[in-house]
Order: sequence, then C-alpha cells, then structure tokens
Amino acid sequence: MEHNEILSIIEGMLFLSGDEGLTIKQISSILELSKKEATIYMDELVQTINERTIKGFELVNFGGVFKFVTLSKHHEYYQKMIEQNENTLSNAALETLAIIAYNQPITRVSVEEIRGVGCDAMIRKLVAKALIKEVGREDTPGKPILYGVTEEFMDAFSLASLDELPQLKEMKEDFDQDDIFNTKYTEDIDEE
Repeated sequence: MEHNEILSIIEGMLFLSGDEGLTIKQISSILELSKKEATIYMDELVQTINERTIKGFELVNFGGVFKFVTLSKHHEYYQKMIEQNENTLSNAALETLAIIAYNQPITRVSVEEIRGVGCDAMIRKLVAKALIKEVGREDTPGKPILYGVTEEFMDAFSLASLDELPQLKEMKEDFDQDDIFNTKYTEDIDEE
C-alpha cells in the first residue's frame, strides 16, 4: 500500500472512531503495521492536519488515544450551535425514540434490528437529552441495557401516559405484499 493511502485510511479510521479515538496498537493491528511504523504515520498525520491554514478541528493525543477535537478558540460558536439545536431532533433520533417508546423496555440491538441501522450514537444523544434512560438489564448473556422513556419525554410530548401514544396500524391493513408483487410482475409483463 502506498504511503499517502495509509495516511488517508488512518484519517478515515479516526473520523469513524469519533469520541473514542484510536490507539497506536489499534492502528498497527488494523493496518498490519509495526507499532513503530504506526507511530511514524501518526506523527506525520498529526503534523499534516495541524499545519493546515484553514481548519475547524485538530488531531490530538490524549493519553495515547488519538482523536479529532474542535478548536477551543471557536468554542462560543459551537456552544451557540448546540443551544440552537438543543430542542430539535433529527428524523433518525425521532425514529429511534418512537421505537423505544412503543417497545420499551428494549435493548439497543433490538432497536437496531427494527431500524435496520446502527443507533448507538442516537441512543447516546437521546440519553444526553434525558428523553430515554436505562431501565434495567436484560437477563441474557452480556446483560444488555434496557431502555425506556423518561418523564422529560412525557413532558416534551405532553403525555400523561404511554397509552396516549397514537396506535400503530398493522402493515397488513395498508397493503398486501403478495398483491404488490403480483401487480409489479403483471406490469412488467404488460410492458413487453
């Protein structure tokens, strides 16, 4: 693999790792490099990123963990952004919240199975906004956390109880999958 490609891969890995960051050991293991080689690449990447003339973040090493952080000199703008977005939820967050509200207590893995995508970040965001909380542990191997909604959720949506949530319609009532397939199949034949 070429030198710049390795730097590019490491940068992408750091981005994906988010707040957790990456250690030299992780980088060397994933890229099958020696720890010395991984350290050399990281030193170069830190220097390259931190020497850019226009930047909104920097690459730091906190206790052997490398991660991207925003520049502290722009803190007031980031704070305003957070305050403006404090009372809004993305569609993904609303979807995750609805799944938890209708199925509580529920594990993160069960939410992900329903959504079809990972939702670890969404759950952390909802916990941080105090809309959901840990309500126990499932009695299965690993004892995964069970989540449920909070009083803040009830207040935010003006609910006295979860019974006031709108009833979910069964998908079968809205359409029959066999009919959809047959209709599509018939349309394709008719067009030929």
